[in-house]
Amino acid sequence: MKTIKTIALSASIAAAGILTPSVMATDNPFFQPFDGPHSTTPFSKIENSQWEPAIDRGIELARAEVEAITAQTSAPTFENTIVALERTGSDLNRVLNVFYPLLSANADDEMMQISLRASGKLSDYSTSIILNEGLWQRVKAVYDDKSQWAGLNAEDSMLIQKTYDSFALSGATLQGTDRERFKALMSELSELTTTFGQNVLREVGNYELILDASDLEGLPESSIVAAAESAKAKGMDGKYRFGMDQPTYMAFMKYSSRADLREKMYRLYSARNTKGEYDNTSILKRIAELRLESAKLLGSKNYATQNLKRTMAGTPEAVYDLLDRLRDAYTPAARAEMAELTEFASKTEGHAVELKPWDYSYYSNKLKAAKYSFDEEALRPYFELNNTIKGVFGLATKLYGLQFTENPAIEVYHPDVKAFDVTDETGAFVGVIYTDFFPRESKRPGAWMTGFKDQYIDNDGTNSRPQVSIVMNFTKPTADKPSLLTPYEVETFLHEFGHALHGLLADTKYASMSGTAVYRDFVELPSQFNENYLTEKEFLDGFARHYETGAPIPQELVDRLIASSQYGAAYACLRQLAFGYLDMAFHTIEAPIDDVTAFERAATASVQLFAPVDGTATAPQFSHIFSGGYAAGYYSYKWAEVLDADAFAHFKKHGIFDRATADSFRKNVLTRGGTEDPAVLYRRFRGQDPTIDALLMRDGIKKAPEHKLPEQAKD
Repeated sequence: MKTIKTIALSASIAAAGILTPSVMATDNPFFQPFDGPHSTTPFSKIENSQWEPAIDRGIELARAEVEAITAQTSAPTFENTIVALERTGSDLNRVLNVFYPLLSANADDEMMQISLRASGKLSDYSTSIILNEGLWQRVKAVYDDKSQWAGLNAEDSMLIQKTYDSFALSGATLQGTDRERFKALMSELSELTTTFGQNVLREVGNYELILDASDLEGLPESSIVAAAESAKAKGMDGKYRFGMDQPTYMAFMKYSSRADLREKMYRLYSARNTKGEYDNTSILKRIAELRLESAKLLGSKNYATQNLKRTMAGTPEAVYDLLDRLRDAYTPAARAEMAELTEFASKTEGHAVELKPWDYSYYSNKLKAAKYSFDEEALRPYFELNNTIKGVFGLATKLYGLQFTENPAIEVYHPDVKAFDVTDETGAFVGVIYTDFFPRESKRPGAWMTGFKDQYIDNDGTNSRPQVSIVMNFTKPTADKPSLLTPYEVETFLHEFGHALHGLLADTKYASMSGTAVYRDFVELPSQFNENYLTEKEFLDGFARHYETGAPIPQELVDRLIASSQYGAAYACLRQLAFGYLDMAFHTIEAPIDDVTAFERAATASVQLFAPVDGTATAPQFSHIFSGGYAAGYYSYKWAEVLDADAFAHFKKHGIFDRATADSFRKNVLTRGGTEDPAVLYRRFRGQDPTIDALLMRDGIKKAPEHKLPEQAKD
């Protein structure tokens, strides 16, 4: 739980002898307030040997704070139980809010080992809170007493609901043998989901395609060099080794001119984890059964019904309604795309071609190039990193009046990192943002936003402002060339910056509902909303200039970018819907599954454009839902797309930089975090519920109406 701690309580706990001598070492930077600007983290003072004592101390303090709540003789109230519980654990949170961001962005082997040792302690602590019967009874007493809710605002009411749900949805309502059974189910699920994910990783390295130089027709030089190096590392000089990692697979399927080798690659890749040592078939069946049984113990007919209670969708019926409407809207366009692609492939080969799954990427890439002559590399010179930073930060200036000023006095955790003070139009301090753009060995790949400190309002009414971080892996500048980004990388920057704004502009009382602490199918709205600006010439003209000539990005290149972004949109949508249908099918079962392959094919039949290929299956490799936290939640990607397209259409109607519209988006979406039902927040901004129409228009499935901006008042 996100919390605020009082120093007096920590002092009294220490004085009472609750903390061990090792935990009370005074040289640990986490044992006193941070003294950097805005109380930022003193990274240089932190040594690896200090992490575990700080975590141990945080756990002990948090346990003592919880014990103080349950030891009260006074009747449970909103303040002495719900708010008090919200305020526990701030010392622990302060450590973890630094440790985990660094674990992803600047870790070493020792930190990885520390994380493994700490995970068990943290799991035990979390379980001890949920299964603390005295604490649960106090929470339940407040929840059941409707007089306690009288006079509370929406945020306070949501805190009661969220606190109650965190216990109830984790098995606190169960008693006796049911509680013990639930604990056993959770333990087995934890083990099986971990095994599933490990099997997927191991199988990737287990499959390979070894080729000769004569087999490389069509492949780009970068793929050939990488394959040669991979083969050499395996002692196969003169050969070319193509593994089953996703980047290698995608490049091979996109560029290889050999249909027979594309088929071989497809069959290998799509048969992973279906047999042999790392077969996940029986594991995923058992995972689905365990989730079903746990849901029934909690009173739901299936896992999806249980898991969707704290989402915008709310029910499986609402999820299926969205999936079905998108399927019906995109299927005609997808079939038209396939007909065009088949005709193109036949003309290219000089004979009739029946497209197979392993042909799609190859011919699609060629048709896209023929139609649009679009090359992402041609846009790189217009997206020099420093100018792009100014442009992306400038978007927040135009929309929300924010200013970003680099503050060298704020300590950073790596020389590549920069820290900025963020202020509003009045000069008031909003928060701190760290930027970390370049790859290094101590940093995992990908891109993400995180926070070193959440926003909240302290006991004395002080609005404690957030410290957020955006982390990416862009090409570093060289001696003769600056860092130049592709459009995809600029889109990634805009995406993570949208998350950062959600954190920076937070204005809530409680840390547990601040910023991005919202429903999973709502959290991507601010980030995906920002992506829409990538294709807006009015936005690009503010910063996208050739790094050598200073010329603005040509409209022709922007038009090609827009057109190419719509190409294949229907096929891509149906592919995502297939994953969504498959996820929902596994998590709406009400009896165990017999044949996984037959079950999968039935679940996805309505969105398949190719006939099934024997020996292949998606489910045994589907880490998102069987080991990655997206069980009964994969639909949320499309749910968020509907929201962001609908929201941006509202901006387009009034002007993409219209301050009144931006103020409404800020007030009703960005500042409120998880304090209210997101459907209510969105309606308050938009004036209506979202529809799929804007997404259909953005993808070129439906023709967009011409919006005319209001005429400016004449002098």
